[in-house]
Amino acid sequence: MRTIGQHREAVQALVEPALPGGRGDAESVPVVDLAVASGAGRGYRVLAASVPAPTPLPAFDNSQMDGFAVRAADAGTTLRVVAPIPAGLVPPPLEPGTAAPIMTGARIPDGADAVFPVESTPAGAFPAALDAEVVPVPDDLVAGTFVRVAGSDLRAGSAIARAGQAVTPAVLGALAGAGVATVDVFRRPRVLVVSTGSELLHDGGAAAAGDLRAGAAIGDANGVALSAALAEVGVETRRVRVPDDAERFVEALDQAVGEWADLVLTTGGISAGAYEVVRQALEPRGLQVTPVAMQPGGPQALGSVTIAGRSVPVVAFPGNPVSALVSFEVFLRPVLARAAGLPEGRPSADLPSADAATSPAGKHQVRRGTIVDGRVQFVGGPSSHLLWHYAEATHLVHVPVGTSQVDPGDVLTVWSIR
Repeated sequence: MRTIGQHREAVQALVEPALPGGRGDAESVPVVDLAVASGAGRGYRVLAASVPAPTPLPAFDNSQMDGFAVRAADAGTTLRVVAPIPAGLVPPPLEPGTAAPIMTGARIPDGADAVFPVESTPAGAFPAALDAEVVPVPDDLVAGTFVRVAGSDLRAGSAIARAGQAVTPAVLGALAGAGVATVDVFRRPRVLVVSTGSELLHDGGAAAAGDLRAGAAIGDANGVALSAALAEVGVETRRVRVPDDAERFVEALDQAVGEWADLVLTTGGISAGAYEVVRQALEPRGLQVTPVAMQPGGPQALGSVTIAGRSVPVVAFPGNPVSALVSFEVFLRPVLARAAGLPEGRPSADLPSADAATSPAGKHQVRRGTIVDGRVQFVGGPSSHLLWHYAEATHLVHVPVGTSQVDPGDVLTVWSIR
């Protein structure tokens, strides 16, 4: 039986080489489109090529303050006020003996080399200061005061962003500020999410609550939940539901994978039951079923499997919904998050437990919980079908191997999942 660490390394070794990263995986995307399609909730795009700055940043000397543009050599004198300089205007050169009202971000006129703030004038603020005919210059003003020098952020030709860098909001802002319209980014990873079970309802075939109680059909919780979890780390998904029939399973998988999928993620069908369709269909093709010392999520499988005439990495999770989501958080999310330019790990903390609990000593138990007054409160029990309790939780709570009893006050590691 594998440890969690061993299986996480195996998943990473299988999945990472299959993720986009080659020359054929790049696409040119407008910067404005990236601004609305990327983000910490959906994963960032990653640059496929470095982007040189076509202009310096900032592109010209500009004012850091609302104030007056002057020559520092005129410090301690009183100057005649000339026409104001708003942002977006190329001003005329500053005449000797004058001061030009200037707004934040406006271009410094030729001849000026310093700005002093409007707050230091008798009027104290704009627009009142615009009515002044003369203005005193502070005695201590020196050249460069409150001037943003062209190229002080980045020189022309230097890389605004580098290949392999995540396209974060700051990077997008720098690109837009330099006038870059499009960039080359790697396409998003593509994952086929496969839900197994003849009992699954198809989309659009939802039954009334009474029908669900009376019948044997259930909704595809795994397919929906995992697709949403994958979207959070920038992954494109397609979903397919397959019956508990090995021949039909293979046919559906070949058709759905095609040349599209980088990775196949299945749920269910890898335990010891009589209708374990994933195991029956894919073990002969290269899938390895490998139990892991974790609760929930003990049954696990992975491998390079021949599908649609090519070798495709397959990661197989258990079928119970909490097991599937916990497995995603522990094994698959870290490698996909890293590829999306997001932090590999969830925010974590070590906090005292408010409750008592038991855990199988030989397994790493992952419970669901919330934090109240700095202490961990368990939400629901350890069972792998308690999806509503998972939805109510804000944290995953880790009870390590070798711990059979948790007492109030015992310190546990928690991951934030909100």
